[in-house]
Amino acid sequence: MSTLAPTDAADGTVQLATVRERHFKVPIVLAAATVLLAALFLFVPRDGVSTFRGGGALPDVALPTATTSWIVVALLAVLAIWSFVDAWAYRKPALWISITFGVLAVFAFLVWSAAGGLVPISSLLFGAVSLSVPLVFGALGGVIGERAGVVNVAIEGQLLLGAFSAALLASITHNPYVGLIGAMIGGVLVSFVLAAFAIKYLVDQVIVGVVLNVLVTGLTGFLYGALLVPNEELLNRPVRFTRMPIPFLSDIPIIGPVLFDQTFIVYLMYVTVAVVAWALYRTKWGLRLRAVGEHPTAADTVGIRVNPTRFWNVSLAGAIAGIGGAYFTLVSVPQFGKEMTAGLGFIALAAVIFGRWDPIRATLAALLFGFATNLQNLLTVLKTPIPSEFMLMLPYVVTILAVAGFAGQIRGPAASGKPYIKG
Repeated sequence: MSTLAPTDAADGTVQLATVRERHFKVPIVLAAATVLLAALFLFVPRDGVSTFRGGGALPDVALPTATTSWIVVALLAVLAIWSFVDAWAYRKPALWISITFGVLAVFAFLVWSAAGGLVPISSLLFGAVSLSVPLVFGALGGVIGERAGVVNVAIEGQLLLGAFSAALLASITHNPYVGLIGAMIGGVLVSFVLAAFAIKYLVDQVIVGVVLNVLVTGLTGFLYGALLVPNEELLNRPVRFTRMPIPFLSDIPIIGPVLFDQTFIVYLMYVTVAVVAWALYRTKWGLRLRAVGEHPTAADTVGIRVNPTRFWNVSLAGAIAGIGGAYFTLVSVPQFGKEMTAGLGFIALAAVIFGRWDPIRATLAALLFGFATNLQNLLTVLKTPIPSEFMLMLPYVVTILAVAGFAGQIRGPAASGKPYIKG
């Protein structure tokens, strides 16, 4: 990074000199990860053969566990050194280095974990995408809300009420699409309360979001016990979405079953990510949204109604997050359960930060966290020597490392969390 600093010339005039900074955060993280993997392979060695199954007509690939693991560690060391060289030369380490390093590190860990076992690649990726769907919708809702200037800590509540509404309406009407609409309404209701208190009554947005999460958790828990449990067959047996394979595309090896043999909500996720990413930067709506979140006074000066714009966009964010809640009861689980979102709303909020308040990056971050969750399930099946308690911690550890290690000190929308008072 280059900045300009004033310097005094010999003739007394002030000149600007370029001050360059070295970026060592990413190299240090890569080096630490390399050392940790090397220590794991050294002190807990595993021999045998690791088999990877691609599925379909692809043959299984068998790799010698120890040899492959150490070869990949050597490649990781090269990438870490490369990033240090870039940083020392005042160059910001390229993004491809971090991506390649992450893929290779996961591959090395899978090889070590699968000694004498089998890793089904398609199943691993399919599960990762499935677990990521609520996170992606929640992260998109968080991006829209914070871009509008409202910190959306209530994603957890929006997911939970969306799941409850979807289960209830889909059970009554026997129509999953009605349940999906109900989930969106549930998410809007939570965001409506958030917007009212944060924008109109100027209550601290983080406090309102936390209180809403607690309120929705208690409310859905009460309604579950008082309404759904006694009438389970009538009110808690939602009709679920079935898979809709796309012809030809679903037959592509590995990625076909993962991406194109999915349910309606997953396809809706693809469309929603693309539309939000395009509209945020290329439409009048996106320009106004970013304006009220970055500099509301300037937006007000040019005629943009700041608070109404924030209000309706927070409501839109709630509707999108509600779709993520519908995935729990209309795809994953055939009924609603108490606190079934299990804190995923906060993981989605972490994806927003890790993704730097950008729809595409937030989606990739959500996919990363979903992959970590599914990886934890696979490692439990493979009976790796890592304690089961650590396996349960893995998704949250990845979340912390991602936000603290790679996100670093980043700046969100300038007016996020700050109420706007006209005049």
